[in-house]
Amino acid sequence: MKTPRRITVLLAEDHTVVREGLRRLLEVESDIEVVGEAANGRQAVALARKCRPAVIVMDIAMPLLNGLEATRQILRALPGAKILILSAHSDDAYVERAKALGAAGYLIKQTSARFLSAAIREVHKGKTFCSPAVERCFRPRLRETLDRQGRPRTPAARLSAREREVLQLIAEGEATTQIAAGLGISVKTVEKHRDHLMRKLDIHDTASLTRYALAAGIIEGGVRLTIV
Repeated sequence: MKTPRRITVLLAEDHTVVREGLRRLLEVESDIEVVGEAANGRQAVALARKCRPAVIVMDIAMPLLNGLEATRQILRALPGAKILILSAHSDDAYVERAKALGAAGYLIKQTSARFLSAAIREVHKGKTFCSPAVERCFRPRLRETLDRQGRPRTPAARLSAREREVLQLIAEGEATTQIAAGLGISVKTVEKHRDHLMRKLDIHDTASLTRYALAAGIIEGGVRLTIV
């Protein structure tokens, strides 16, 4: 009798202890196999392209590239991928943004242990799965807040993928030269992206860009992210 193929999973979570705990939780499941682990959003995009996992468990608050932007890039490159958001954020704005980007489900970290394996199986089948606290946000609603591509009608939605990356790195305190080196572009190009950001968002200084990134959930408050 042929053994059923296991569901391949990529874990994208910046905190090592949490990521290891998730892996151990899934290792006991006979039908699930963790094939990759990413500590930031940029790694998640690269590993998704390389490993082509059936399901990607994605944290939102990660450095270099946040989980929502990583979700956008992965689904653009791999439209058939199933992304399950695993986040400490339960705000409607985060959940609705994840849904608009194409996430297949949304779990709150505080309750993830009970649901993670079941959620992976359900999204792998093409269904949606959410923690009870945010399930209402995955019901069809608020279409008037989305554009024709299913994107939120917000200033951030007008930014290009590269501009969102630059915004996150600016908000994380990276210098222009560091951003240029990290993204493999010139300092002049980084400055051009910064100018575009300020014009599109009607923001005119770095401190205000950082406050905007915090308010928009692009970075978390309270700590500098080292883990878009």
